[in-house]
Amino acid sequence: MLNQTSATAFLLLGVTDIQALQPYLFVVFLAIYMVSVVGNGAVLLVVVSDPRLHLPMYFFLGNLSCLDICYSTVTLPKMLENFFSTHKAISFLGCISQLHFFHFLGSTEAMLLAVMAFDRFVAICRPLHYSVIMNYQLCTRMAVTVWTIGFFHALLHSMMTSRLNFCGSHQIHHFFCDVKPLLELACGNTELNQWLLNTVTGTIAMGPFFLTLLSYFSIIISLFSKTHSCSALRKALSTCASHFMVVILFYAPVIFTYISPTSGSSMDQDQVAAIMYSVVTPMLNPLIYTLRNKDVKAALSSVFTRRGDLNTSRAHF
Repeated sequence: MLNQTSATAFLLLGVTDIQALQPYLFVVFLAIYMVSVVGNGAVLLVVVSDPRLHLPMYFFLGNLSCLDICYSTVTLPKMLENFFSTHKAISFLGCISQLHFFHFLGSTEAMLLAVMAFDRFVAICRPLHYSVIMNYQLCTRMAVTVWTIGFFHALLHSMMTSRLNFCGSHQIHHFFCDVKPLLELACGNTELNQWLLNTVTGTIAMGPFFLTLLSYFSIIISLFSKTHSCSALRKALSTCASHFMVVILFYAPVIFTYISPTSGSSMDQDQVAAIMYSVVTPMLNPLIYTLRNKDVKAALSSVFTRRGDLNTSRAHF
């Protein structure tokens, strides 16, 4: 009979066990983390400080940037620490906390992307009613709603996972604590946990994804019915291009990870997918939005210009 215990700690095996690669991976992931924090922090700063960006689209972009800073911070600092750690241990409480905040922020971002798609739908298909529909109260309620649903979705998984007992090895074949690798270590019946993962998390992932696709489909149909000018159509669709790129980068690996069945052979693939949506995507989001958005680029330029002028005046003083 397997030794059934209540775990006090787990070992995170990380992305690789090849020691020679770990210093190089440390540099790569440290650079990604710094770019993610600085880039999203800059976007959040200009959205809050520049009155020209006090619009629904940028209100949600500020929420996304805040999410991405937190999302990267949930997993990357521990990963970076473990590259040079001999133990690679994480306490049971730390593991469940990491799982909770990972699913909290991840599911919130999934729903926020759908809200941002709805915002673009209203802006393009109902331009005359945009300011009435997307008023401050509605935007605030939608933001609060997605953050709240994300929190309770994560709380469900963290509570259900914390009730499990774990057998034998406590080595997690991942770089952070997630539900699927923990279910691999659990004793007894985990069918309810697996059902919750596939059904609830699957709904959180697929529901907003389909709503996002529906918003873009409606935008395309509306534009084709209203305009016969290719240039006007191209200009309107370009406003959605950056958001659609973010949607694809985020949803594709998430759906691959949480819709596919749990199996030991898929853990390496799950790690690659997790790196894409939890590490790479938060880094790319500010680059995508700033490179394709003239308003954000102008706001960033004005911020840095003002700071440069301020530093020059102080130097002369």
